[in-house]
Amino acid sequence: MTRLNTLLLLAVIGSALLLVKTAYDARRLFTDIHRAETEALRLAGDHKRLEADRQLQATNLRVERTARERLKMTTVTPAITLYEGRAASAASGARP
Repeated sequence: MTRLNTLLLLAVIGSALLLVKTAYDARRLFTDIHRAETEALRLAGDHKRLEADRQLQATNLRVERTARERLKMTTVTPAITLYEGRAASAASGARP
Protein backbone atom coordinates (compact mmCIF):
# COMPACT_ATOMS: atom_id res chain seq x y z
CA MET A 1 0.00 0.00 0.00
CA THR A 2 2.85 2.42 0.74
CA ARG A 3 4.29 1.80 -2.74
CA LEU A 4 0.97 2.74 -4.31
CA ASN A 5 0.76 5.89 -2.14
CA THR A 6 4.34 6.85 -3.04
CA LEU A 7 3.66 6.27 -6.74
CA LEU A 8 0.48 8.36 -6.57
CA LEU A 9 2.32 11.10 -4.65
CA LEU A 10 5.03 11.22 -7.32
CA ALA A 11 2.36 11.35 -10.05
CA VAL A 12 0.60 14.26 -8.31
CA ILE A 13 3.87 16.15 -7.80
CA GLY A 14 4.87 15.53 -11.43
CA SER A 15 1.51 16.70 -12.75
CA ALA A 16 1.65 19.78 -10.48
CA LEU A 17 5.10 20.68 -11.80
CA LEU A 18 3.90 20.15 -15.37
CA LEU A 19 0.89 22.40 -14.70
CA VAL A 20 3.14 25.16 -13.32
CA LYS A 21 5.47 24.89 -16.33
CA THR A 22 2.54 24.98 -18.76
CA ALA A 23 1.06 28.05 -17.05
CA TYR A 24 4.46 29.78 -17.16
CA ASP A 25 4.88 28.98 -20.86
CA ALA A 26 1.36 30.23 -21.63
CA ARG A 27 2.03 33.48 -19.76
CA ARG A 28 5.34 33.95 -21.57
CA LEU A 29 3.74 33.31 -24.97
CA PHE A 30 0.90 35.73 -24.19
CA THR A 31 3.47 38.40 -23.30
CA ASP A 32 5.36 37.74 -26.54
CA ILE A 33 2.15 38.04 -28.56
CA HIS A 34 1.27 41.32 -26.86
CA ARG A 35 4.77 42.66 -27.51
CA ALA A 36 4.57 41.63 -31.18
CA GLU A 37 1.14 43.28 -31.58
CA THR A 38 2.48 46.49 -30.05
CA GLU A 39 5.45 46.41 -32.44
CA ALA A 40 3.09 45.81 -35.39
CA LEU A 41 1.03 48.86 -34.44
CA ARG A 42 4.18 50.95 -34.16
CA LEU A 43 5.41 49.76 -37.55
CA ALA A 44 2.02 50.47 -39.13
CA GLY A 45 2.18 54.02 -37.80
CA ASP A 46 5.71 54.44 -39.14
CA HIS A 47 4.57 53.11 -42.52
CA LYS A 48 1.73 55.64 -42.71
CA ARG A 49 4.09 58.45 -41.74
CA LEU A 50 6.63 57.41 -44.37
CA GLU A 51 3.92 57.16 -47.04
CA ALA A 52 2.79 60.70 -46.20
CA ASP A 53 6.41 61.92 -46.38
CA ARG A 54 6.87 60.19 -49.74
CA GLN A 55 3.75 61.81 -51.15
CA LEU A 56 4.88 65.19 -49.83
CA GLN A 57 8.30 64.79 -51.46
CA ALA A 58 6.81 63.79 -54.83
CA THR A 59 4.54 66.79 -55.41
CA ASN A 60 4.82 68.46 -58.80
CA LEU A 61 5.88 71.82 -57.39
CA ARG A 62 8.67 70.25 -55.36
CA VAL A 63 9.94 68.23 -58.33
CA GLU A 64 9.93 71.31 -60.57
CA ARG A 65 11.70 73.43 -57.95
CA THR A 66 14.34 70.73 -57.47
CA ALA A 67 14.85 70.46 -61.22
CA ARG A 68 15.31 74.22 -61.51
CA GLU A 69 17.60 74.64 -58.50
CA ARG A 70 19.77 71.52 -58.46
CA LEU A 71 19.77 70.49 -62.12
CA LYS A 72 19.61 74.04 -63.54
CA MET A 73 16.75 73.08 -65.87
CA THR A 74 14.47 75.64 -67.48
CA THR A 75 11.09 75.45 -69.11
CA VAL A 76 10.97 75.02 -72.86
CA THR A 77 10.14 78.11 -74.90
CA PRO A 78 9.89 78.49 -78.68
CA ALA A 79 12.89 80.82 -78.58
CA ILE A 80 15.25 78.08 -77.43
CA THR A 81 13.66 75.17 -79.30
CA LEU A 82 15.83 73.57 -81.94
CA TYR A 83 14.22 71.28 -84.49
CA GLU A 84 16.80 68.77 -85.66
CA GLY A 85 14.70 67.18 -88.39
CA ARG A 86 14.11 70.44 -90.25
CA ALA A 87 17.63 71.70 -89.82
CA ALA A 88 19.10 68.51 -91.26
CA SER A 89 16.73 68.41 -94.25
CA ALA A 90 17.16 72.13 -94.98
CA ALA A 91 20.93 71.76 -94.94
CA SER A 92 20.86 68.87 -97.40
CA GLY A 93 18.36 70.59 -99.69
CA ALA A 94 15.73 67.85 -99.40
CA ARG A 95 12.04 68.59 -99.13
CA PRO A 96 10.00 67.41 -96.14
